[in-house]
Amino acid sequence: MKHYLKTLENTVHNHWNLKALCDYGGESFTYGNLATHVEQMRLFFEATGVKKGDKIAICARNSARWAMTFWGINANERVAVPLLADFHPDSVSKLTNHSDSVLLFTNDDIWAKMNPEDMPNLRAAIDVKDNSMLWHRDDAVAQAWEKREDAFNEKYPSGMMPGDVSYPGDNLYDLAIINYTSGTTGNPKGVMLTYGAMSDTDEFANAHFPNTPGETIVSMLPMAHMYGLAIEFIHPNVDGVTVYFLGKTPSPTTLLKAMQEVRPYMVITVPLVMEKIYAGSIKPALEKRKKLMRIPGMKRVIYSAARRTIMKVFGGQVQCFIMGGAALNPEAEKCFKKMKLPFTVGYGMTEACPLLGYAWWKEFVPGSCGKPVHEVRIDSEDPQHKAGEIQARGANLTIGYYKNPEATAASFTDDGWFRTGDLGIMDKNGNIFIRGRIKSMILNSSGHNIYPEEVEAVVANCQYVDECLVVDRKGKIVVLVYTDLPKDMDDETRAALPAQIRNEANQSLPGYSKISQVEMLDAPFEKTPKMSIKRFLYK
Repeated sequence: MKHYLKTLENTVHNHWNLKALCDYGGESFTYGNLATHVEQMRLFFEATGVKKGDKIAICARNSARWAMTFWGINANERVAVPLLADFHPDSVSKLTNHSDSVLLFTNDDIWAKMNPEDMPNLRAAIDVKDNSMLWHRDDAVAQAWEKREDAFNEKYPSGMMPGDVSYPGDNLYDLAIINYTSGTTGNPKGVMLTYGAMSDTDEFANAHFPNTPGETIVSMLPMAHMYGLAIEFIHPNVDGVTVYFLGKTPSPTTLLKAMQEVRPYMVITVPLVMEKIYAGSIKPALEKRKKLMRIPGMKRVIYSAARRTIMKVFGGQVQCFIMGGAALNPEAEKCFKKMKLPFTVGYGMTEACPLLGYAWWKEFVPGSCGKPVHEVRIDSEDPQHKAGEIQARGANLTIGYYKNPEATAASFTDDGWFRTGDLGIMDKNGNIFIRGRIKSMILNSSGHNIYPEEVEAVVANCQYVDECLVVDRKGKIVVLVYTDLPKDMDDETRAALPAQIRNEANQSLPGYSKISQVEMLDAPFEKTPKMSIKRFLYK
């Protein structure tokens, strides 16, 4: 297994002046700048006694400097603890403390709402944006940080050269990252991932969607989430891909403008983004051409034109749209297939760093989430037809949860397989089909297993439905719906919508999973960073 830090080292040696990290419309850093920053951080750690294996938290908005900070921690064998900038300040304090972090890199507005007394192990807080010292417990830390550039200049009076760079490659079993989950259950756990797990993910990615130095990618996913961290940042960046960060969640106009200017070789996203493009642009355009599509040969022409339009919108260089974090709406998926759009839907979780299932778009089977990245089994007497828990084994998997032996023990079977908590089947060709979460499955009075995700996929295709969630109310299927309604819709039509949605969906649902009631929400659902609805809030 090739260590990803050795890949980064090779890229630094051979592409010193190539842009490595950029803020879209802002500052940029070359691989030479990155190497200099990593070395300055190393000298600072040595001066302050921050040892190999010490934990360092990062809680800031996405930026090129966030990425520089991560490399400064990770390449120097300190344990990076990425925390979501959207976490409540109290949660940031608790997780910083729980992780035993001795340093915190953050933003000034986040730090202003935190109390150092809640983090007794913390020695200093530093602003990612401008590298200013926000707070420190002792002057020695502040002085070492202020003098890190002087220490660097003293060691390298003529400047650092590519040949001076050497990163570790003998630490595959050492802890590299603690990533706190922020999933649908509401209880964050510190997932421990080794350098070997990240190297395994990078090796798999290189074998299935390799990078080329000089290519570009747009980063729009949270860097504190493993999907964004591993697939949208680490994997491309170590190979010489220039990563452009959008910072805060962009508007559709800003996102598409960035895509057209950056011209990424690949788009890493969540299904929700592509579903909105389908619902807002593709579907209306195709519906206007329904009559034309009845003419022999015109359907293929129209779908081909739609594909060219989408590819052009994303810069014209996209080799594949990789979606993960949730299932893709079946209607949108069917349309994308007809368009021959190069897309695939993968399967993963933080604990798998993050890949569990993947297939290149030409081999991707609609409705699936790819084939096993390593070993996957279905805990079922009939894995091809009867859903069971998806369990996995491989070098990319977590070694457990930080300071939580009970959760670690519960997450592995007696024979060493990781319990994903997901239900699914696997066909004879090895394609994985997810049916839902074990905790969200509903067992009705007739003994039928009802998977909320399958009902939600049907409801999502109903007119005006923007988002929906299935809940069990005393054995009855109730669907919570958030709608996107025209401003000029009259009150009578609005009042009739719940019944309309229920009747429309029930026409496509089997008898045992028909909807009893539809409840309308006034605001969008609260979501995790990978845009999954926080189900625990809506029981």
